[in-house]
Amino acid sequence: MRLQVKNIHIGYESQTIVHDLSLVVPDGKITTIIGSNGCGKSTLLKAMTRIISHKDGQIVLDGKNIHHMNTKELAKQLAILTQNPESANGLLVEELVSYGRFPYQKGFGNLSKQDKTIIDWALEVTGTKDFRYKTVDALSGGQRQRVWIAMALAQDTDIIFLDEPTTYLDMAHQLEVLELLQQLNRNEGKTIIMVLHDLNQAARFSDHLLAMSNGKLIKSGNAEEVITTEVLRDVFQIDAVIIEDPRTNKPMCITYNLIKGDNQNEKDTVSDSIEPVAATSSM
Repeated sequence: MRLQVKNIHIGYESQTIVHDLSLVVPDGKITTIIGSNGCGKSTLLKAMTRIISHKDGQIVLDGKNIHHMNTKELAKQLAILTQNPESANGLLVEELVSYGRFPYQKGFGNLSKQDKTIIDWALEVTGTKDFRYKTVDALSGGQRQRVWIAMALAQDTDIIFLDEPTTYLDMAHQLEVLELLQQLNRNEGKTIIMVLHDLNQAARFSDHLLAMSNGKLIKSGNAEEVITTEVLRDVFQIDAVIIEDPRTNKPMCITYNLIKGDNQNEKDTVSDSIEPVAATSSM
């Protein structure tokens, strides 16, 4: 495995957010991190891409500690799309996507023929080529998100990190973005690591899931191993009803109740009346 996290602790000043966490990212797969707000998902993602530092442990890429790697060399290995990308108002789509070529440029040189070829490819595969000469702020939310993904693709890395790439998008545009990421994984061989809030989307589009709670890894595995009543109870403190998605054969949460205090062992009448169906992977 190319990317591994070994016993890392991450925190801000005196507060530790992630505690003694270890994991392995499967190559050429889509890995999604799930967990409640404040559990350390985004903090972990930022540490794995060296946006923030960690206190102890190691993050290893191809056998090398990422903190010992040259910044531009690391940027040729992995790209990240943060949750709230910096404003690109006034920039043309093609101009923003070209920023992905920064790790390959020397000084303030012009784009090379290879740079332009890769930019064209990134625009093509993300379906953004038709509005390359439009300003980014003139686009819809879904279009803008695809342009940011195109910029990450122009960085020409094997590994792409995305922090909640569907935030603020409507249902159709969420699906559009996730299907694009799935195509990039299957057709281009990209290793995708992302944070998602929607459990059913995570189950549907992921090969590997990491469930976190209070800065610790609670469970890792495929959707059938992670999207279970027991795991969701531990991670989200909910009593969930899980069935098999009739279209994907992946586990799907159809309803849930909060677990409160002394009522943790009580079941809602809905969960008593619905027989959960064991899911089998369609991938």
